[in-house]
Amino acid sequence: MTRRSLLGLGAAAVAAMAVPGCSRGRSDEPAPDGPGTFATGNKGGVYNQFGIDLSKLISEVTGVTLQPLVTGGSVDNLIKVSSQKADIGFCTSDTALAAYEATGVFASGKLKFSALARAYDNYVHVVVPMAFKGQELKALEGKVVSVGQQTSGTRIVADLILNTAGVKVTKRFLSLEDSVKALEAKAENPNARGGIDALIWSGGVPTEPIGKLQDSIGFRLLDIGNVAQTIALKEFGGYVVSAIPPSAYKLASSVPTLAIPNYIVAKPNLSDSWAWWTVNTLFRRQNDLIAAHPEAGALDPRSAIATMPIPLHPAAERWYRENHI
Repeated sequence: MTRRSLLGLGAAAVAAMAVPGCSRGRSDEPAPDGPGTFATGNKGGVYNQFGIDLSKLISEVTGVTLQPLVTGGSVDNLIKVSSQKADIGFCTSDTALAAYEATGVFASGKLKFSALARAYDNYVHVVVPMAFKGQELKALEGKVVSVGQQTSGTRIVADLILNTAGVKVTKRFLSLEDSVKALEAKAENPNARGGIDALIWSGGVPTEPIGKLQDSIGFRLLDIGNVAQTIALKEFGGYVVSAIPPSAYKLASSVPTLAIPNYIVAKPNLSDSWAWWTVNTLFRRQNDLIAAHPEAGALDPRSAIATMPIPLHPAAERWYRENHI
């Protein structure tokens, strides 16, 4: 089975196929020779929070500063990484594929970058206030909906979902933080200026700013299972049908949705030391990450190599090989 074929599987399924018992690396790799930057994501989103904590750990183990950056999301991160304005960054598998093959929003030209690891999966959230009428995506017809920032992976998957469902909305291109505020504003006052009826977000579970809505206006997640199934069957990009568990947001039941793998990507010519220590820290300090981020529990080096067709950075590939992956 090739890395490309592994991409279409969920992380848990890939891990289940692998032989357990690998060691987790060595500690005599040279430290990076200068500070680095990590393009994360929207303030308050899991990309940003996870990236801050991972950067802190990498800085701690190397003795060299890796500075996390707040960004507009996957598209912004890929542009920053490929143009060497950031050393590493998060992105979703579908945006990485588009950037690598010069399709969609990257149709003007292929970007140059490599992969360090496949990380946890993003889940699409279609968030509506508790009082919203309707249970499925079609209920958004004609409504005002935030679909993420222009440079985000959320916008790409939101457009894909709405187009696949044939649902037309008035789009707002807001950050996660602004989306939550706009949703609260309209729920509390239907005539609130700049308010929205719903927000679409692609991120880890739980996403803290969304979770906090349960204690203010209350919210539900719309079931997009049928649309997710159509996308997973027809589109290549790592899409899988999954569900957001009720425990994540104090929901009445699990909600079918679309899941998308995340990658950690690297700028062209990223030093071997930054690449090796990023991968090594991701797995050797995994317990520290799990304590702050439940998503880190899904990390497994045996599924992390599934980044095809994006090539692994040579030093990352060396880390997996040395650890019998």
